[in-house]
Amino acid sequence: MEDKVEEIDLSEEISRHILGVSSDGNNVLDMIRNLPGLKVRSRGNLLHLTGTEDKVLIVKRFLQVLNSRIESGKSFEHGEVKLIFDHVKDSDGTFRNDPYPVIITSFAGRAIRAKTPNQFEYIKSIEENDITISYGPAGTGKTYLAISMAVKALKEKKVSRIILSRPTIEAGEKLGFLPGDLFEKVDPHFRPLYDALQEFFGQSHFQALLKKGTLEITPLAYMRGRTFNEAFIVLDEAQNTTVKQMQMFLTRMGYGSKIVVTGDRSQVDLPRSDESSLFSLPNVLEKIQGISFVELKDKDVIRHPLVRKIIVAYNNYYESVQRH
Repeated sequence: MEDKVEEIDLSEEISRHILGVSSDGNNVLDMIRNLPGLKVRSRGNLLHLTGTEDKVLIVKRFLQVLNSRIESGKSFEHGEVKLIFDHVKDSDGTFRNDPYPVIITSFAGRAIRAKTPNQFEYIKSIEENDITISYGPAGTGKTYLAISMAVKALKEKKVSRIILSRPTIEAGEKLGFLPGDLFEKVDPHFRPLYDALQEFFGQSHFQALLKKGTLEITPLAYMRGRTFNEAFIVLDEAQNTTVKQMQMFLTRMGYGSKIVVTGDRSQVDLPRSDESSLFSLPNVLEKIQGISFVELKDKDVIRHPLVRKIIVAYNNYYESVQRH
């Protein structure tokens, strides 16, 4: 097959963004040059492409996405340019040119939205199902997006309370062996949840909602025997729950409530990893209508680009150990 030759004339502003180094340290031109089967030359505002038709199309789609974002005045957050490139490269041509819809804005006015197709499907699943179970590596936005949806539901008066919970085993520490009273014990353990909620409500409003009971952050063990009506309930770090604990948690659900369970099956802190409920949940619940499972993957990681590489490296290591 004969190579396709394409010359793209970039505007000065687009050229500055595309041919320079992005704010997260990624050289966009190097990303394009690393596509196999493609030769790239740049001269001024001209980008000269020679290669197979599918590779040229990837570059054109990628440039269209960046062009759309820049012309609409949207900025790129840390790591987002590389993330967009990877998704355009791996997509079947259905990648969106426009940013995903805003879920909610933070207290400081920052727009919160999905950044990947899988995150968008995760949000849709939460909207459409009473129970959503999400699992994937660190940095994929599992917990943060769940809390964003919980705050949105509260502000839209779809629920009257937000309940956030975690099992009280983390990296081998049991709650009973930590110093201090209950609040002092759970405070460091739940700090990521506190921080996320304060980002949406501001510190003073957050504290007022806690005192009122509109927000509740509680260890999983303290949920036994309770029923939560009209509540948005998030269970974080669910990989550290046993099957019995998960059964107890899911049956706390009352009328008008919604549940989101998040976890990372590669970070189980239980004495035996096969005791984690996250491995058995699909077999037990996948045929029940109203319950959805969403898997987020390493390509959905939105932290520093090295985080994704670390996750892939560890996954490869675990697979090699299992083979031997």
